[in-house]
Amino acid sequence: MADRLQGKVAFVTGGGSGIGAATAERFAQEGATVVICGRRREPLDAVVDRIGKAGGRAEAVVADVSDEAGFVAAIDAAAARHGRLDILVNNAMAYTWGSIEETSTAEWRANFATSVDGTFWGTRAAMRLMKEKGGAVVNVSSICGSLGTPWMAGYSAAKAAIDNFSRAAAAEGAPRGIRVNVVVPAVVETPATAGMLADDNARKATEKLIPMGRVGRPDELASAILFLASDEASYITGATLPVDGGRSSVLVTAL
Repeated sequence: MADRLQGKVAFVTGGGSGIGAATAERFAQEGATVVICGRRREPLDAVVDRIGKAGGRAEAVVADVSDEAGFVAAIDAAAARHGRLDILVNNAMAYTWGSIEETSTAEWRANFATSVDGTFWGTRAAMRLMKEKGGAVVNVSSICGSLGTPWMAGYSAAKAAIDNFSRAAAAEGAPRGIRVNVVVPAVVETPATAGMLADDNARKATEKLIPMGRVGRPDELASAILFLASDEASYITGATLPVDGGRSSVLVTAL
């Protein structure tokens, strides 16, 4: 086990699967005590069990990041139990799918409740807890927030809001040693993308859009998040880091 996060306490949202689970496991490998947050107990417990069997320290907390009171209370309670909070990863997300003209107001707002409101509430709580000793916040955005994405207008708008909110938070947190950065994935193989990647033709069409010729893995995003959360990134704040196989760097790809 390495020690890049030795003695640190980290709180990871959406930690029951995908990028969140991979991040929690990587943090634990690097010596952190990890509090894994999600809406369902079973997948959280499974991640905690894997971490424990590997010799790491983790605990599961059931909370919905779209519920302000419950989410903030979960962060505050974790910091109280462990005596500190050093790292927050705002990874939880929700999205709706459909054309703009057919999207209801409720569906539109649902994209913001978890992604934007939850990121704001979590970051605000973390900044209050970190104001004495500093810390790191890493927010997980999406390429949809950078490039226009049909049928996902609400999700795209929410992720774009996270990008710019994070810059503002970085500017406010910097004088107190609180760093705020963003990782920007494109398509990553997670339960959320399983449907679109299940069909071979759909997978091949997706891979053709990515210069590296494949979709990403959760552990690859976890490595980027680890770097931004660690002291190795001590002079980096306000950054938006694409982790997308080159997708955002090209207008079109070769046929």
